[in-house]
Amino acid sequence: MRKSKLVRLTRQWHRYLGAFLGIQFLLWTLGGLYFSWTNIDKIRGDNLKNEKPYLSNKATYLSPSDFLLKHLKQSDSLISLELTTILEEPIYRLQFTNEGKNEVLLINAENGKLRKPLNEQEAIKVANNKLNIEATVTDIEYLIKTGNHHEYRGRPLPAYAITYGNPANTTVYISKKYGNVQTFRSNQWRVFDFLWMLHTMDYQERDNFNNIVLRAFSLFGIFTILSGFTLYVLTSKTLNKKRKP
Repeated sequence: MRKSKLVRLTRQWHRYLGAFLGIQFLLWTLGGLYFSWTNIDKIRGDNLKNEKPYLSNKATYLSPSDFLLKHLKQSDSLISLELTTILEEPIYRLQFTNEGKNEVLLINAENGKLRKPLNEQEAIKVANNKLNIEATVTDIEYLIKTGNHHEYRGRPLPAYAITYGNPANTTVYISKKYGNVQTFRSNQWRVFDFLWMLHTMDYQERDNFNNIVLRAFSLFGIFTILSGFTLYVLTSKTLNKKRKP
């Protein structure tokens, strides 16, 4: 192939690939700037969270063996057992599988009685206790289902979404079955999540780095860079300068 034709083909490929990938490269850059210039702790809402309450070292806690056989069947498989507190009440949180489904039980750590899942008023108290500033509740939503793009995706349901106004400006998600705060979501996080979707190019679930679209654009990006290097080598006066006899 003649050099002039090779240069023309390389230039065309470089232009087309650049036009095709340019918008995505811009989105990657904007997302990278936002990620690097924002405080991840504020995005997660860590600056608004109180410390986890401590358990009393004077209380008499039951041994798990005192209630496990009572509340679990032989066919159940225990996943985890956690000693925690819910509204100052010491609680054992049991996670187990029942016929392939994940289940949760809340058991009073002092008397072994089952604790009911949180109701709405209890959920508000749990959220208020977790928030380290005073703010007014502006909205309460009970979630039994979420989509792939919902900001509470992938977390246990049902849940209460408790939204606070100024100065918190955030939504606290409380799991009904687990009886705890699952996550904080603010406008800063929502911007982060949207840019993260554009960054990963996972427009279905937002968190899959192994999707075909991202792989294809990555390969096209390499081709674009290589075509640029090739074009430079073919057209550089310095590299192609003829030696004098």
